[in-house]
Amino acid sequence: MDAVTDAPEPLDELVAHARETHVVVIGGGIAGLVAAWECAKLGLAVTLLEASDALGGTIGTTHVAGIELETGVTCFSTRDGVVRRLIEEVDPDAVIARPRDDREWIAGLPKGGAQPLPRESVLGIPANAWDESVRDIIGWGGAWRAYVDRLRPPFTIGSQRSLGRLVRSRMGARVLQRLVEPLSIDRFGLTPEDVDVEIAAPGLNPALTRTGSLGAAVAELRLSAGDAPAIEGIAGGMPGLVGALNHRLIERGVDVRTGTRAVAVATADGRWSVRLEPVDAEAAGADAAVAAGSSSALRHELPPALETGEGESAGAALAADAVIVATDETSARMLLGDLIGEPATDDAPRGIAREVVTLVVDAPGLDQAPRGVHVHAVPGTHRAVGVAHDTARWEWLAQAAGPGRHVLRVAFGGPDAPPETAHLDDADAAEQALAEASALLGVPLGAHRLLGAHRARFTLAPPASARGRLDASSAVRERIERAPGVAAVGAWLSGSGLAQVVSDAQKQADRLRRTLIFGSATRA
Repeated sequence: MDAVTDAPEPLDELVAHARETHVVVIGGGIAGLVAAWECAKLGLAVTLLEASDALGGTIGTTHVAGIELETGVTCFSTRDGVVRRLIEEVDPDAVIARPRDDREWIAGLPKGGAQPLPRESVLGIPANAWDESVRDIIGWGGAWRAYVDRLRPPFTIGSQRSLGRLVRSRMGARVLQRLVEPLSIDRFGLTPEDVDVEIAAPGLNPALTRTGSLGAAVAELRLSAGDAPAIEGIAGGMPGLVGALNHRLIERGVDVRTGTRAVAVATADGRWSVRLEPVDAEAAGADAAVAAGSSSALRHELPPALETGEGESAGAALAADAVIVATDETSARMLLGDLIGEPATDDAPRGIAREVVTLVVDAPGLDQAPRGVHVHAVPGTHRAVGVAHDTARWEWLAQAAGPGRHVLRVAFGGPDAPPETAHLDDADAAEQALAEASALLGVPLGAHRLLGAHRARFTLAPPASARGRLDASSAVRERIERAPGVAAVGAWLSGSGLAQVVSDAQKQADRLRRTLIFGSATRA
């Protein structure tokens, strides 16, 4: 009879190796939380550092007029299902919310008019220029010009990457200015010329080649899309995802530290060091991206493996096998310096300044959502670029707000100028937002209707569909991947949009953990 041995199982050493491998994630926004989770769920030891006093980054909450409201990200794209899968993984009890209304309108048409966005459209491009809903927006002259799209010979069809040039050449200026531009600037912060068709509307160019016209291509894409909603949310708000991730990280033994800023990183002999700086309570509410001192000097002077215990002081450091930088671009360049290379060229897409004023109003006139859930302004016709009627979109929020009360998010700031509210104090910004909401929604909203307001300022990262974004990000990633044990994630690399950020963070964390555990980024 064979003797029973106590030889370790083949995977025991792998499990032990994972537990002994320490990853420091710098940044507690959604990209950092996801990257930390991807490492922790495989058993790696993880420390998560966040300079502010709260996790979530652009996913946050505020209280206005007795209602807990979302700030920043309020929903996610359903494309590829990546965010829904993450929610199901970390919070299986979460209730996925679908919009109860998805109608969009265009305001600022001639003579101050507003019309519903045609249902059969993609990025504002109509499938049928003769449809009454389209003709009401572009007029008879615009419809005849758009009809030229159907008459152009096949040999003129090609693969145009610029959305603006594609629409202008095939359907004319009115379709571009009255349908496509309002959506592009409000949604993406980009002019249509700067939107990459291949990324913003995958399959549109091939469908154009197959069908022979842009309108027919749009019709084909609409048919294949079906009736599934383009966006979803979480009942109770997207901060529920942040809370669930934090809970799961703590369950896995992750050391989550808020109020702690990383000011420099260094590598030597295959190990990394992260120099820390505590953030006092007064500074915690300030911009966590600002770090003191000369980044290059700090980075090179830092000893490679300085351990620290509880209660870090200035100059203390953490030793790590790997570092994931999940900050904004400014902080990432400060921390990684030459590893990233020179800042983006003038041709690369850049973020725009945007302000969003969230209003809670007592306005029964909005109960029937007379202009749907989102109104986009024709550029140059309003101070705001658009308004989202959140209580019309989300049933859970309407119930929280109560009868006759509504939540409106008014956005300011386009690609060529600072937000119209930039020079105003909070009270005047709220007053202007109320006036813009009234004009865009077509419902009188006097000052007596305003119950409360919240103002948020941020830099809107260009989306993945911004022309030049992919090339700029790829150049940075190529440089980073040359150095072992480091990765960078965040909207400045992935493009804005929760689905883009989550998917990118998962991919980059997977690349790094494969290298750490198996010694090869490509080994299964």
